[in-house]
Amino acid sequence: MNTFLATFSIIGLSFLGLAVGLILKNEPIKGSCGGMANLEEGSPCQICGRTDPSNCDQ
Repeated sequence: MNTFLATFSIIGLSFLGLAVGLILKNEPIKGSCGGMANLEEGSPCQICGRTDPSNCDQ
């Protein structure tokens, strides 16, 4: 039971830290160039506008 509570506390604090950081940064969450937007042939990236994910910087 102690292991469960410790694990739950660590995960909860991690989510809390991410949420506070996102709120304080005050910017929308951004995706990546090689993500879901490039699954369809020729669809541009929502962020950089490129259509070929191999041209994106790593």
